[in-house]
Amino acid sequence: MKDQGEIETLMEEIGARARDAAAELAFAAPEAKTRALEAAADEIEAQTAAIIAANAQDLAFGREKGLSPAMMDRLMLDEARVAGIAKALREIAALPDPVGATMAEWDRPTGLKIRRVRTPLGVIGVIYESRPNVTADAGALCLKAGNAVILRGGSESFHSSEAIHACLAAGLRAADLPEAAIQRVPTRDRAAVSHLLGMTEHVDVIVPRGGKGLVGLVQREARVPVFAHLEGIVHVYIDKGADPQKVLDVVMNAKTRRTGICGAAECLLIHEEVVDTIGQGVLRALVDAGVEVRGDARLAEVPGVKPAEAADWGCEYLDMIIAAKVVPDVDGAIAHIRRYSSAHTDCILTEDDATAERFFARVDSAILMRNASTQFADGGEFGMGAEIGIATGKMHARGPVGVEQLTSFKYIVEGDGTTRA
Repeated sequence: MKDQGEIETLMEEIGARARDAAAELAFAAPEAKTRALEAAADEIEAQTAAIIAANAQDLAFGREKGLSPAMMDRLMLDEARVAGIAKALREIAALPDPVGATMAEWDRPTGLKIRRVRTPLGVIGVIYESRPNVTADAGALCLKAGNAVILRGGSESFHSSEAIHACLAAGLRAADLPEAAIQRVPTRDRAAVSHLLGMTEHVDVIVPRGGKGLVGLVQREARVPVFAHLEGIVHVYIDKGADPQKVLDVVMNAKTRRTGICGAAECLLIHEEVVDTIGQGVLRALVDAGVEVRGDARLAEVPGVKPAEAADWGCEYLDMIIAAKVVPDVDGAIAHIRRYSSAHTDCILTEDDATAERFFARVDSAILMRNASTQFADGGEFGMGAEIGIATGKMHARGPVGVEQLTSFKYIVEGDGTTRA
């Protein structure tokens, strides 16, 4: 354990190096960034065994801490998941380089030609929990967008993140880019997080990726601007105009494919006119699949469904648990979502276009879906290569935060000896 002075010195050195690296990255050739990410992907594949061995240390640590099965699943790496990390790096490498891209251009009667072009944000601090793949995703996305990044992973994924970061550093060396472009905070000490949140001289934005506790801490203590990624209190509304087979397919996938991700369904809202048909069928399927269903008074009468408590509305379980409630119509569903949603992802299942449009117009979440699993709430599935998180705020970035969302812009104004009257 380092003392406070050592932590402050460490973080200030990391910040200064990141600021210098960001200055170089702002005009780095797109080919160099692509080469760095492709080389990092090669290194990830070459170091698969070492990464899995490092992950085994983290899994042992997680078991000692008593992490839930869902959290252990988020933490675990196997050959397929390591291959997925390498694949994501290559997908990010293949994305168009956003830096310098013209967002809009126009001419003025004065003779001025004006362009708005994308620029890097500068230095990004990413604070995240458990999932070691975030080390690669966040590092790669920030680099592609021309930013330097300071990564502070959770204590649970300490060794996995270290092994993955080493591969990213190897990629930077192969492309002759500054290694300080992607730095990792090499301590579990929480004092490092507190110091990072106040590094206004070096850091331009903080991105927290984790549970409500982490995000709340960052929002309370940060002096640096924050892209908030709140919990995924994800609702699925089954309308009276829903197709029974689509309901079964979507709900089962949304809840059970992976329960520990932020796009997993946490609350099922069922139109009162289909409770005894579509509703009962999907509830039985969930129970049969091992999901603990916590229903309101009417649904608790269904065999296998347990009575819900007040705390079940607005709860992110990240587990094989789902809340379920009867609503009178789409407006009842909208009212419930407005009260309990975290503005992450919400879904409607219906064949009625007018009802779907009403839902889309009146629910203000970052991602809205119709007849599709909420597990698609992911930057990679949106064609963005990967994501650094799902921003649930409304300033600058919202929804999946990918390469373009990690840029700002500047105006290029050109004249020809033009003067203002």
